[in-house]
Amino acid sequence: MAEDLDIWVALLRGINVGGKNSLPMPTLVALLAELGAREIKTYIQSGNAVFRCPEEDTPHLGERLSAAINARHGFAPQVLILGLAAIAKAMVENPFPEAVADPGHLHLGFLARSPEHPDLEKLERLRRESERFCLGERVFYLYAPEGVGRSKLAANSERALGVVMTDRNWQTVSRIMELARVAGRSSATG
Repeated sequence: MAEDLDIWVALLRGINVGGKNSLPMPTLVALLAELGAREIKTYIQSGNAVFRCPEEDTPHLGERLSAAINARHGFAPQVLILGLAAIAKAMVENPFPEAVADPGHLHLGFLARSPEHPDLEKLERLRRESERFCLGERVFYLYAPEGVGRSKLAANSERALGVVMTDRNWQTVSRIMELARVAGRSSATG
């Protein structure tokens, strides 16, 4: 995995949702390229990009990307930059392996930092009987078989955790990891 140290994943929060904060993926690719990224691949319109970049100060890269989007499009999305190891670890540590068979309802909320004082009791009170959640290391796992759209737990999790979070379902995380692995293989053969 050492050869994959320059492969990063950008998760943008709240873009292309309900007609707001429109950012076409070709524009995201161009902005990332201007910041030094290469071999950029995006997945769906919700702001997922896999790319190579020698940048080691990933929070700074996320801030620079957000600022570039704001300068050109008038909104500054939260951008979380993760290395491959962080995403792989989040997948391996999934506390609900049986829920992988329902990939649209198993969610990983990637956290900007570890919560200092998460209100897990509040989350437990909001939880429907069918829902399950677990706070991992900078990941909030949520299995919501009835969907997150009407889930009070999903709607209030970020506030109760007290830290910025961007959520992706298992299907999306799996596809992002697939793109990252392909990028790693292509560099090994190139």
